[in-house]
Amino acid sequence: MSADTRDSHTLDGLVAVVTGAAQGLGLAMGERLARDGATVVMADLQQEKMQTEADRLKEDGLNVHPASIDVADSAGVTVFFDNVVEQQGSLDILVNNAGVGQQVTPTVDLSDEEWHRVMTITLTGTFYCCRAGGAIMERQESGSIVNISSINGQNPAALVAAYNVAKAGVIMLTRTLSLELAAYGVRVNAVCPGPVYTEFNKSVMDQRRQSLDISIDEMMDRIEKAVPLGRWGEATDIANGVAFLCSPASSWITGEVLRVSGGLEGVAAAPPKRAKA
Repeated sequence: MSADTRDSHTLDGLVAVVTGAAQGLGLAMGERLARDGATVVMADLQQEKMQTEADRLKEDGLNVHPASIDVADSAGVTVFFDNVVEQQGSLDILVNNAGVGQQVTPTVDLSDEEWHRVMTITLTGTFYCCRAGGAIMERQESGSIVNISSINGQNPAALVAAYNVAKAGVIMLTRTLSLELAAYGVRVNAVCPGPVYTEFNKSVMDQRRQSLDISIDEMMDRIEKAVPLGRWGEATDIANGVAFLCSPASSWITGEVLRVSGGLEGVAAAPPKRAKA
């Protein structure tokens, strides 16, 4: 995709895939790309919810297509992307947003099952999609991939080791792929969101406030005061950053990690000793 001096942010004629698009950040990203002119395949395991949201966006005149994807299914991911190209003709934009949070717990108590659950969906799932989508873009010799990491992937928060490691892995995968696909004109970047009060974050915030023995209002206030710009993020804030990296306006940007966090670099406070059993 080359820069267009008339409107370098338009995505007219481009085909985008957004994973984890049924709610929260993914939904906002898919809607933003569609409003910028892209044909957007909005993919999620929550098929009923995805269909409902897609119908709403279609009523607003947007060109969106709901689809089902299990990012943890290697073979299924390959088939999914092959079908996108067969049905839409190309794959110009891929936003890898699908992922899961972690149960807040000390690393020494973290179970094998929880570790593997988070790593499989959040990191390995992103790899599967990058591999399949990247192969298509390599053949096309064009495209843009944006992987959604987290400020946790740059500055770890206590009690969510698997999530921290998975999101850090997403950053390293992004940088590696950006080097490998550069010769083909394919750009690969990452976005690290700060705190946005989506359904995804509500569960984590509730667990954290319980560990601190404070109310949810107190927890929310602590986060807000930690953000230099003085407020929680909105899903549209993250979508705006993603849209920029998907657009011709960023045609000379690859291998970058864009933190969209109101200036917050991370929450690195060490928890106190736990009471002995």
